[in-house]
Amino acid sequence: MPAFLIRRALGAAAMLCAVATIVFSILQIVPGDPAELLLSSGGRTVTPEAVANLRTQMGLDRPVTEQYANFMKDLAGLDFGSSIIDGSSISGNIGARLPRTLELIAAAAIIALGVAIPAGTFAALNAGGTFDRIASGVSALFMSVPVFVVGTIFIYLFAQTLNILPAGGYVPLAQSPGQHLTALFLPALSVSLGLMAIVYRMVRGSVMETRSNDWVRTAKAKGLPWRKVVRSHILRNSLGPVITVIGIQLGVLLGSTVLVEYVYNWPGLSGFLVTAVEQRDYPVVRAVIMTVSAIFILINLVVEIIYSLLDPRIQLK
Repeated sequence: MPAFLIRRALGAAAMLCAVATIVFSILQIVPGDPAELLLSSGGRTVTPEAVANLRTQMGLDRPVTEQYANFMKDLAGLDFGSSIIDGSSISGNIGARLPRTLELIAAAAIIALGVAIPAGTFAALNAGGTFDRIASGVSALFMSVPVFVVGTIFIYLFAQTLNILPAGGYVPLAQSPGQHLTALFLPALSVSLGLMAIVYRMVRGSVMETRSNDWVRTAKAKGLPWRKVVRSHILRNSLGPVITVIGIQLGVLLGSTVLVEYVYNWPGLSGFLVTAVEQRDYPVVRAVIMTVSAIFILINLVVEIIYSLLDPRIQLK
């Protein structure tokens, strides 16, 4: 196990370095001078002196190799510098907004998995039944409807028509736990539906495949209670591939939150990124992309570890 963890950790570190190099390179080859583009936004007339001063402030007047070395050094120290728009600390802004986005993703994952795993298992054990047919149709619907459409429908239904949930906004947990959870529910539900549908289909297919194995029939023939057969034999051996998919989809949820945070006015990391792109605040864009990439890589590392615990054969590959 220690050797397996070391290999995976080194692989994750190498991948993060590769992502950092790609992000740095992309911003280097973007057409135009970032300093000039920033100063000339809104049709403003700029002077060469102003452009030169901003290039110095952004470090763009240094050799590319030096810029890259400084970027990697700052990244290793979690120092993202300051925004070139308002001079605020990028690390501070990310630190304030990231927990809100992670909370949204965690709440969405809890809702999705709490529904999809039991529903997928029940549908597989009763394949062809009424519940199976209805749930499969609903999952197809959830997979096909864009998340921003879901968010708009939920706001119209629950906030404007029924008036039982807020249309958006954010209330700190310390200020009012009840209002905080109420404001969190609709955004989390909107994000969760796509993941719920995918996990449901994966669980259903995996359980149906597992239950047809000979060792399941042997466990039943030994007189084991059906619930124990399902819990200890079928589910345990079915969830390995599902966990891998969940890890990938949790990373995808980071992208889904961009539209959801906008629709519900949730002050998370995605809104920070959108604002930075609109204002051409390149240091912020670079920092947010690296943060999201690191989270995605970390999620997949954790998933691999969990998968290896469920199936020790993975450690030998």
